[in-house]
Amino acid sequence: MTRADLHTLTGAYAVYALSGRELTEFERHLAVCDACRQEVRELRETAAKLAVATALTPPPTMKDDVMRRIATVRQEPPRVAAREARESHAGPRRRTGRRAMSFALAACVAAAAAFGGAAVWQYREASDARDTARRSERRVAAAEEVTRVLAAPDARSRSGRMADGSTGTVVVSHGLNQAAFLASGLPEPPAGRIYQLWFSDGGTMRPAGLMDSSGRSAAAVLSGAVGKASAMGVTIEPAGGSKAPTSDPLVLLTFPSA
Repeated sequence: MTRADLHTLTGAYAVYALSGRELTEFERHLAVCDACRQEVRELRETAAKLAVATALTPPPTMKDDVMRRIATVRQEPPRVAAREARESHAGPRRRTGRRAMSFALAACVAAAAAFGGAAVWQYREASDARDTARRSERRVAAAEEVTRVLAAPDARSRSGRMADGSTGTVVVSHGLNQAAFLASGLPEPPAGRIYQLWFSDGGTMRPAGLMDSSGRSAAAVLSGAVGKASAMGVTIEPAGGSKAPTSDPLVLLTFPSA
């Protein structure tokens, strides 16, 4: 096999369709050919993206439909064309060659399908891992913000019981110009709703961010500066939040004096 022939095998190698001598010679060539290594990487990345783009989840009824039709749909007999009958008298060498080509094509298709499935799984696993890492990073960053307010030298706190029976505490640092809200036993809001925090500027409510809760302790730094706010409140709003409260606050905590 010439060097020029080896350059044409990148596609077959990318879908694991080489074997035997061809595989050995191509991998030896791949070790010294930067262009082929790059092309193999690009082909495999493209195959992975195509597999993700075409991945479909079969409908739940598909298995039942197939099993039901097995007993009612008659299998058609094989069709032998006249040309195929004539070719059957050709030498065994010709038939063997065609059979080998058919097996090679089937092997390529099977390998490509297997690679596509593996690529989908690997992509989803990597995507899940990245999402988990991002969520962890956000939680760590939020916890650090809350800790910074709680540890401020001038931090002052005030607690109160909320309308749903949970307990809320606001911690204010005028030096940092920030406030943090901590809740204990805060129940999960109804579907499609979320807890929203507010600054009270002389009775005018100013949005101060959203807060998630799953029935356990929750903590968040209010978005924005304390400024001239004298209190903070919590309401339940539509998912995404509101520009102004749509209901009475569950709690309204007056800021402790500096």
